[in-house]
Amino acid sequence: MKFKSLLLTGSALLSATAVSAGGYQVTLAGIKNNGMGGVGVGLSLDQAAMFYNPGALAMVRDRGVQLGANFTFARNSFVAEGSNQQRELRNSVVTPVSLFAGFGPQEGKFRAGIAVYTPFGSKLQYAEGWEGRTSLTDIDLKSIFVQPTVSYAITDQLSVGAGLVVLAYGAVNLQRDIPLPDSFGHIELDGKAETKLGFNAGIFFKPSEKLSLGINYRSKIDAQVKDGDVTFTNIPATFQPRFQEGTKFGATLPLIATTSIGIGIMPTENLTIGLDASLANWSAYRTLRFDFSQPVNGADFSESRREYQDALTFRVGAQYKLTSGLVVRAGGSYDESPVKDGFVTPETPDNDRLGGTLGASYNFGKFGVDLSAQYIGIKKRTQTQQELVTNGTTDRIAGTYKTNIVIPGIGLNYTF
Repeated sequence: MKFKSLLLTGSALLSATAVSAGGYQVTLAGIKNNGMGGVGVGLSLDQAAMFYNPGALAMVRDRGVQLGANFTFARNSFVAEGSNQQRELRNSVVTPVSLFAGFGPQEGKFRAGIAVYTPFGSKLQYAEGWEGRTSLTDIDLKSIFVQPTVSYAITDQLSVGAGLVVLAYGAVNLQRDIPLPDSFGHIELDGKAETKLGFNAGIFFKPSEKLSLGINYRSKIDAQVKDGDVTFTNIPATFQPRFQEGTKFGATLPLIATTSIGIGIMPTENLTIGLDASLANWSAYRTLRFDFSQPVNGADFSESRREYQDALTFRVGAQYKLTSGLVVRAGGSYDESPVKDGFVTPETPDNDRLGGTLGASYNFGKFGVDLSAQYIGIKKRTQTQQELVTNGTTDRIAGTYKTNIVIPGIGLNYTF
């Protein structure tokens, strides 16, 4: 067995196929925003501004609490190079959730709040016996971020805000098969990430009732797993000395920084249009290193190249107020992939993606219900064996990946 193939299991650490952004970034936060293509940096829609641009929170007139959930249904397929057989993933559903609560004086310039969201989370289960089984069979990723936030309106037109971002909980379970001379063993990596801190800051400027501008920066957080459990099964006695039970692993993955700008246009009292552009600093993800407490197949550590590149995302969306209680929304997005040719892995079979969204809200006095629906189409991605050889990345598999994702969402909100 080539030891470097073990890396493919670990490379999914906090990096499963994301449902709303390139690489392993997920931007499913506010349900209203989701229905508008994910825009929000240049808008002050509601308490979800804490995620998109904390500076806009001070311009949200209503105090309130909102709870949202998304349900991601992904259809993934893979055809190995030289084969006509299509492999499809086993069905799985992931439910990113969010909670936003904003407080402050009714007519004051100060707002504070707390945000809880799940920016990284996915579940992939490849078909039994698929060609890449020695790279990955299963991944289950969970994470929870908590962000206390403050925002202040310096003038009636200009406000600023910032939040302390806490990686409060992160857990990952990764599995793959181990090739042996006459059979396959199995390896499972299971670990929890340490609590880490970052920040989210923004500026919001509204020069007129028909125009608003915003800029937002979310810092990088290095997610670290220490003393994760490594479990081996179906290993014949002859090979067990190379795969010791009780082995621990450690790894670090950058949760990259993102800089975003946004524009809000309000041509009429009932129509709001948003445009966002974001730069994700994926170039911080160059290699992935694993350290083991005991040698695994004769090695104490190993590294695998990732060589991600910075990527842009463009979003556009609009909402229209049909009646005093009913608002409808629509939007779209284009997201560049940070994964270069020859560097695609089964955990992140990524490519440029196009998205389309719809949404609606209905208010019952102080209570409201938000609905959203998204379709994300990831362009077909083919990776050849020659590309792997040329880039020195033969620890992954050649073939063609195709992914489509449908994401319905629902939110409940209360204003006071």
